Amino acid sequence: MQHRSLGRTGRTVSAIGLGTWQLGSDWGDVSEDDATAVLAASAEAGVTLFDTADVYGDGRSETIIGRFLASHPDSGITVATKMGRRVPQEPENYTPTNFRAWTDRSRRNLGVDTLDLVQLHCPPSEVIESEATYDALDDLVEAGAIAAYGVSVETVEQALAALRHPNVTNLQIIFNPFRLKPLDEVLPAAAAAEVAVFARVPLASGLLSGKYTRDTEFASDDHRSFNRNGEAFDKGETFSGVDFETGLRAADELTAALPSGATLPAASLAWAASQPGVTSVIPGARNVRQAQANAAAAALLEDADLRAFGAAVQSVYDRLLRADIHPQW
Repeated sequence: MQHRSLGRTGRTVSAIGLGTWQLGSDWGDVSEDDATAVLAASAEAGVTLFDTADVYGDGRSETIIGRFLASHPDSGITVATKMGRRVPQEPENYTPTNFRAWTDRSRRNLGVDTLDLVQLHCPPSEVIESEATYDALDDLVEAGAIAAYGVSVETVEQALAALRHPNVTNLQIIFNPFRLKPLDEVLPAAAAAEVAVFARVPLASGLLSGKYTRDTEFASDDHRSFNRNGEAFDKGETFSGVDFETGLRAADELTAALPSGATLPAASLAWAASQPGVTSVIPGARNVRQAQANAAAAALLEDADLRAFGAAVQSVYDRLLRADIHPQW
């Protein structure tokens, strides 16, 4: 497993991390035992970055991670949590008082005095652009409540706005073979600023798993059922905003360009992680098999020639996806 610098924090994190939305909610039922097994399998495979949020299961994901870390005190895992989506996404809610209350709650959930990394969870652009936002976050660092902070964003414009603030440690943005716009400006700008980038939704909510068909059905409490058109939150968070049937066609084409012996999800994760400026990709997992397969994709960073796959990614994007996806985020 490759490890890379987490911005200017002095920490390093694994090139393949673990997103834990699945362990909280919106992906069907995952028991606490299964969730704990996913954490253990990931850590055993060399994963040292767990990404979570206070809104995942209203704290369930954080709490499960906290219990796991308490029983594995020498794991070396960095936990990146997020805050701000437990209230309406209105600028007036992003206050120093709320920041302190949110981080205090996450500290209790995770069982720590100081949070490793806190990210604003896709707030309104006005919040990202406001100097007062970062003054409040700096105060939390000075108080010892958090060690570092970053911003999770929906759009390229939001990412570039966040990068203008000097104490931002990381950006989190959707980046995968179906969402290439960050390649244009965000990744080069983040690298120049020594800001880490976490690539979220790296398998396009499973479209890049290679296992879905037009007949695939998802549980009613799975966002892939109830948010395809943005009914609950930004539609780009579900299948990266890609039309399901178009995504299936695109996935089939990418499968034809895989490196020898590689699966589509492994190649997709490795390709994203190999792009200059990406620090870690953070796929989710609902079971041990998925967690192990995700972590194993790191081997392709050392052993595989991804150039032909990368060329296919660009071709598929340009022909099938660019016109619909590129202008939106």
